Amino acid sequence: MNRIVERFAQLKRDGKKAFVVYIGAGDPNLDATRQLALAFDQAGVDILELGVPFSDPLADGLVNQLAAQRGLESGTTPPKLLETITSIRKQSSIPVVLYIYFNLIHKVGMEKFIADAARAGVDGLLVLDLPPEESDNYEALMSKAGLCHIYLVAPTTPEDRMEKIVKRGAGFIYYISREGVTGMQTQVASNLAEQVAKIRAHTSLPIAVGFGISNPEQAKAVAKEADGCVVGSAVVNQIAQHGKSPELVGKLSAFVKSLADAVKTI
Repeated sequence: MNRIVERFAQLKRDGKKAFVVYIGAGDPNLDATRQLALAFDQAGVDILELGVPFSDPLADGLVNQLAAQRGLESGTTPPKLLETITSIRKQSSIPVVLYIYFNLIHKVGMEKFIADAARAGVDGLLVLDLPPEESDNYEALMSKAGLCHIYLVAPTTPEDRMEKIVKRGAGFIYYISREGVTGMQTQVASNLAEQVAKIRAHTSLPIAVGFGISNPEQAKAVAKEADGCVVGSAVVNQIAQHGKSPELVGKLSAFVKSLADAVKTI
């Protein structure tokens, strides 16, 4: 069974919510990415999203744009990232999702990229700029490789389109809780419960909520309403601050564990 599907099933049996963390791959370098992945697994992270560095990350706010830039500067490419994931797999079975823009897949060739990702130990892809209407061949190749094709739903998605999107997804639905790009926010969206309920009416897939969650209190509030909570920019911001420190992994583990504990103690 796919590791993402398996993890959500286990969490449901245990009456727990999923804690998902996003970091920019190769920020500050790929060995740090490997070490952080292993540390996060121990700290209570259920799913790791790795942002594949790209020169034009349209969905990302400044914090994650700078992480992508640092990833590119450290020489991170999709093949090198897949080698790193193969290395992570020797010590950890944490589910891994690549957060990626379609240009990077198209350059390699869709069939080859998906096959290579599956071989390396990737569990799912979240392709930011590939709408479901253009995804027939992509979905077929993903299913054949045993990978989850994860789709995004936004606050502005009309309900009829939302229904079409969620019926085509696999693994989980990623609900973007705010309009605009990624980034830290001071409070959780006020209409979160209503929006999650609207999505639930059309799918049995787990719903993970992201964009803007930056502290344990917010993570807990989101996890109460959804099946999972995604924290990205707040973690990436910590990497930006401590990336050159020998204490990077320790400091990030402690921060991430505080968020994981909040999600798990509902």
